[in-house]
Amino acid sequence: MSKDERINFSNFIMSLAQTVYVQLGIVEDPFNNQKSKEVEQAKGTIDLLEMLKEKTKGNLTEEEEKLFEDIMYDLKMKYLYEMDKSDKKS
Repeated sequence: MSKDERINFSNFIMSLAQTVYVQLGIVEDPFNNQKSKEVEQAKGTIDLLEMLKEKTKGNLTEEEEKLFEDIMYDLKMKYLYEMDKSDKKS
């Protein structure tokens, strides 16, 4: 296994972000090749990422910190967009 293929913190965060994209129905679930929305689960995963961000504060490289900030911003905006769409349907 090459160094690039091993798990590292950035890959871990991106994996959790991918989970949120699946939960929001943005990308297909790799297990069943279908899109479905589980907005509350997405919120839980985003909250988990927020907790990780707090717990790792001061222990990340600049690159990891920037990646984390960018991912969190993107996930929150996509979550809010999905919530707004849901509210308009109601």
